[in-house]
Amino acid sequence: CTNVTIFFLFLSLGTGSNILSALQDLFWLLKSKVEKQLQIISVLQWVLTFLIMGIACTLILMYILCTDCWVIAALYLAWLVFDWNTPKKGGRRSQWVRNWAIWRYFRDYFPIRLVKTHNLLTTRNYIFGYHPHGIMGLGAFCNFSTEATGVSQKFPGIRPYLATLAGNFRMPILRDYLMSGGICPVNRDSIDYILSKNGSGNAIIIVVGGAAESLNCTPGKNSVTLKNRKGFVKLALRHGADLVPVYSFGENEVYKQVIFEEGSWGRWVQKKFQKHIGFAPCIFHGRGLFSSTTWGLLPYSKPITTVVGEPITIPKIDNPSQKDVDFYHSIYVDSLIKLFDKYKSKFGLPETEVLEVN
Repeated sequence: CTNVTIFFLFLSLGTGSNILSALQDLFWLLKSKVEKQLQIISVLQWVLTFLIMGIACTLILMYILCTDCWVIAALYLAWLVFDWNTPKKGGRRSQWVRNWAIWRYFRDYFPIRLVKTHNLLTTRNYIFGYHPHGIMGLGAFCNFSTEATGVSQKFPGIRPYLATLAGNFRMPILRDYLMSGGICPVNRDSIDYILSKNGSGNAIIIVVGGAAESLNCTPGKNSVTLKNRKGFVKLALRHGADLVPVYSFGENEVYKQVIFEEGSWGRWVQKKFQKHIGFAPCIFHGRGLFSSTTWGLLPYSKPITTVVGEPITIPKIDNPSQKDVDFYHSIYVDSLIKLFDKYKSKFGLPETEVLEVN
């Protein structure tokens, strides 16, 4: 009774409201800390997926083949053979996976935002040119391989396919994980199928600069590898798919990289890897797992804003000449520069900033 009396006495003196306010503040503080940890976990799992999941799953499968559970591995390998060409035929996307809550925590870690500037017709097919590559293309993944930023709501009736290295689809388990997000191989067979045998309303996102561009990405630098990248324009002409320039402000800010000068032994090694394997090894770092002041594999939490530009209408030409390709490539480059110049000041860059096209 005494305790109850004291409690009501505190309430009558206003202490009760202070206690409730303090408890409420404590609750929101704990909630924000939990959310931050979930954001870190969500980003870490994707970084590990990007770096080691393919190799790890391959080694685990080989190990299981040598154990009493070999039947499980054998059944999966049989399925793998049967399902081998699925990535080339649009893959096997899962709306359930694309809508996982973990992707919303992934989005909020940076945060990542998708900006729509024009409507896209569902009666047309599209090739999005995504710039810049960055180290891992985090904005491309979050915006187009998940529903975290609402791509399906912003562009209703459009099915996005993020194109990545074909070698990833030779890796067990990883291939299925990637396909569930609507990711496909960046090769001619896959792109031809999606643009010619999958109806309309398809949008293939190609990170045009590729591995070569990733070698030069560093905070504070806005440059794209595009001058001699014309294959995507030729594909667009062959299928009559409209080209859409896309620029991600902040993509280069989330990791710091050691840049090797042209002619150095480091750049020579990177180019050899790029030529023979398809990717270039980068020496980079982000923040630590437990502290933002230490080095680690987690990207820095810098905002990434992906702006989808105005579509460029492309005619269908079965056998486009080099003149046709050059003409529409120049239009695309001009559109990308205009997009960059229009939005750069809105997303933290000075008006004097110039997009470097290499």
